[in-house]
Amino acid sequence: MDPAPAIRRCTVADVPAIFAIVNDAAAAYRDVIPDDRWHEPYMQVVEIEQEIRDGVVFWGYQSGRELLGVMGIQDRGDVHLIRHAYVRSAHRRRGIGEKLLAHLEGMASKPILIGTWAAAIWAIRFYEKNGYRLLPRPEIDRLLRKYWRIPERQIETSVVLASSAWKS
Repeated sequence: MDPAPAIRRCTVADVPAIFAIVNDAAAAYRDVIPDDRWHEPYMQVVEIEQEIRDGVVFWGYQSGRELLGVMGIQDRGDVHLIRHAYVRSAHRRRGIGEKLLAHLEGMASKPILIGTWAAAIWAIRFYEKNGYRLLPRPEIDRLLRKYWRIPERQIETSVVLASSAWKS
């Protein structure tokens, strides 16, 4: 009998599963985000490994022996960032993302910022439904440059949402 679903910290042994989840779920971005930002696979194994070296701690929602969703948290000094939040497409709309987000919020001792694609309306709505607010464009640009390491083109096409603890 499989154990009850649980949220657990991912390990290096989970990188192949993280890769599979990210790339399965990120298919939703195809034909939504700018063509020059889309690539196959969406995220390479070496990129996931680099994110881990850069301090992103992945947590996974496991059911039985399978990871169904992952979400990372990264300490960036005066804030925590939620990074790489993905649920396998076959398991969406079952509360997995909300459970992962609540778990990471429970660990955070600082305001939380979340970056996502401006065109990913479903992601923005998910975070707004969970108490985050979309920040104004000048603040988005400043925060993306300060806390994320992403290309200028991605800054132009992304947004940032903030927890209630964030004071602009």
